[in-house]
Amino acid sequence: MNIEYRRGLHELGDGLYAYLQPDGGWGWSNAGLVTADGTSLLVDTLFDLRLTRAMLDAMRPLTDRHPIDAAVNTHANGDHCFGNELLPASAEIYASAAAATEMPEAPPQALQALKQADLGPEFRRYIGDIFGPFAFEDIELRPPTATFAGRLELRVGDRRIEVVEVGPAHTTGDAFVHVPDAGVVFTGDILFIGGTPIMWRGPVANWLAACDRIVDTGARTLVPGHGPVTDAAGVDDVRRYLAYVRDEARARFAAGMDAEQAADDIDLSAFAGWNEPERIAVNVETLYRELDPSRPAPSPPELFARMARWAARH
Repeated sequence: MNIEYRRGLHELGDGLYAYLQPDGGWGWSNAGLVTADGTSLLVDTLFDLRLTRAMLDAMRPLTDRHPIDAAVNTHANGDHCFGNELLPASAEIYASAAAATEMPEAPPQALQALKQADLGPEFRRYIGDIFGPFAFEDIELRPPTATFAGRLELRVGDRRIEVVEVGPAHTTGDAFVHVPDAGVVFTGDILFIGGTPIMWRGPVANWLAACDRIVDTGARTLVPGHGPVTDAAGVDDVRRYLAYVRDEARARFAAGMDAEQAADDIDLSAFAGWNEPERIAVNVETLYRELDPSRPAPSPPELFARMARWAARH
């Protein structure tokens, strides 16, 4: 299916819609809407209230006829749940139990503090570039009202919806939403298309297995967490990146190379057209901790500082 990659609501067919936000970089996430029989399910909200209001306004011609009675947060990152407070008060909000536990660990206030932190000019410039467009100070985090582990089956009218937990991978509690009768999967951040995946949690084997599970659904249309609508070829690209970085990081770990040095040393020319290449700094650190579980985990500000330094050097 050829869906133009422009900002706004796009019809996928069969009562399904994708809300896309180019260029898919930091915070510019996608969402989805499944409608049937006078009701609808929203897949993810957006990074702040202004963006989420704009999305809900764009959906209003549909949701006036098919009110949003339920939503799914595919994982705990704020660009997929910070707009929850704007959902109808009666709407059930679903997430994996692991995602619900993780959400309070990175609330809007933490990102606002990150924007105001002073860890040097490179850090300030980088954080200003990636988070400057978003307003976190007026958000009240609304948590999920229902959680699950493994797999959850929902109904939207007479439609069967499968919510499949595949984390920990990108985060602790990743899940994707499969609409079998339409051949569509809303993948959450298991897929970044045109942008570099970031592995906050791992292990990498889980993320690769999650890619396989998406392909195994047989869905023809995949709405990624970030980037344009894709198909199995997009999954192959993500899988190729993850396997390559895994192998390159392991070789440098075995050679005794420091994680930050290793991130600088890995040749990313095969992915030269992808945005956010600096995420290699976080990916290598996560892989190093997978290889050495006793390795202390850096704080989020330190991880962003490493990405800022990588971006400044390249």
